[in-house]
Amino acid sequence: MTTMRALSLNRWFRFLVCLGTCATGGVAAADDAPTKPERVPLWNGKAPNGDGATDAADAFITVHKAKQPNGVAVVICPGGGYGGLVTGAEGHGIATWLNRFDITGVVLEYRLPKGRSQVPLLDAQRAIRTVRANAKAWNIDPRRIGIMGFSAGGHLASTAATHFDEGEAKSDDPIARLSSRPDFAILVYPVITMGELGHGGSRTNLLGKEPSDELIKRFSNDQQVTDKTPPTFLAHAVDDKPVPPENSRMFARALEKHNVPHQYLELPSGGHGLNGYKGPMWDAWQKKSLEWLSSQKILPPVSTPQK
Repeated sequence: MTTMRALSLNRWFRFLVCLGTCATGGVAAADDAPTKPERVPLWNGKAPNGDGATDAADAFITVHKAKQPNGVAVVICPGGGYGGLVTGAEGHGIATWLNRFDITGVVLEYRLPKGRSQVPLLDAQRAIRTVRANAKAWNIDPRRIGIMGFSAGGHLASTAATHFDEGEAKSDDPIARLSSRPDFAILVYPVITMGELGHGGSRTNLLGKEPSDELIKRFSNDQQVTDKTPPTFLAHAVDDKPVPPENSRMFARALEKHNVPHQYLELPSGGHGLNGYKGPMWDAWQKKSLEWLSSQKILPPVSTPQK
């Protein structure tokens, strides 16, 4: 892995200041402004549906490059119950926040499934492969590409973290030859199970009105964890009613069982969406997730600033 530079004292000060303000997409300081985001189609109008057919509709990624990228990239999966996409606070706002710490943020506009269970996963896998294929051009370390998701987007991110492959070595498509495994995952109030403790609307939108037991199990991602699952950070409020925190607890227990490095931050309040993406609970998962990335040696170590 390439040597990672330490954060400057000034950048550490900005880290403390903007933990609670950057995620909602505020304007960056002039000396830290990212380049103009680049929107990239993933399938060029021939998106596979997982059943041999293709979709004329496309999926897209928007690449938010930091001014001084440190090699880390995160594919961001917005929530929306698999019936819409919350691309503001859970998408481009998060990418802007990541840019403050020299991380490349990649917002995924995945196709809505409408009962086609493989569609969002295919898009997420393609997004990871595409970032990996462009690693050199986008100043990214291909071994430090993670995935992050919120609510149903957290389900998609956890699906990508448990359903991946090494690519098709003989494919004519150079992107398809690359691994779809993320190097880490960050799951914020995620839907994990497709069972009773999950989110009914997300389940219906993803799997259809009467999914089989086999399909429910396949997309209950706590049941799909193995020792190959990447290191994972989770955050969930104890008073989340639409998506109970047991979702994150189940995934954390599965990670523990398979000795996968992880951290679960259970927040004392905030509900689903953590008080509208602001306040101390929102700040807490951001701060802790960055510290966790540093502990995993994905981000540079954070030093206490000298007085």
